[in-house]
This record gives sequence, C-alpha cells and structure tokens, in this order.
Amino acid sequence: MPYLILFLAVAFETIGTTALQASQQFTRLVPSLVVVVAYGVSFALLGWALKFLPVGVAYAIWSGLGIVLIAVIAFLVFGQKLDIAALGGMGMILAGILVIHLFSNTTTH
Repeated sequence: MPYLILFLAVAFETIGTTALQASQQFTRLVPSLVVVVAYGVSFALLGWALKFLPVGVAYAIWSGLGIVLIAVIAFLVFGQKLDIAALGGMGMILAGILVIHLFSNTTTH
C-alpha cells in the first residue's frame, strides 16, 4: 500500500509539472490551476507515504521516477529531445531506484 500511495504521488507530480510547461509561465489559467492542485495532491500523498517509508527512500523514488516520466512526456508531448548523456543519467536513476527497492533493508517489501 505505501508504494501505491507513492506512485500516485509521482503521477500527480508528473501531471503538475506537465501542466507547468503548458501554463506558459502561469499565463494560462486552466493549466495554472492544474499545477497548484496536482502539486498539492502530490505533496499530500507523499506525506502520507512517509508514514510508512523512510524519507530518503520515498523522496529518491518520488523525484527519480518524476524526472524520468517528465523526460518521456517532454519528448512525446512537447518535442523536447535528450542527448546520450541525459539518457544514460536517467538510466542510472532508474537503476538506483531498482537497487533501493530490490535490495535495501530500509524499505518495506
């Protein structure tokens, strides 16, 4: 259950960041409202997940998955491109998340 809450927090953070790009520096009302609501829900869910997970682990997963998902969305929706170094770095982030989840004794499995 804690990971479901955390993954929902990541989803809302991703929605908020996507809307942040679409808000055009808060000049468009609807995307700007989505930013505020999505980030609020994301932080509330992250806070709830912290009842069950260590803050370092939860934040590493939340921020790492958010980075990777936003990069994918930026490519698909906004046409932004990443070079090999950026892709390699994101691959290492994903590998780090997997190492934490699969091998760390500080997380609930």
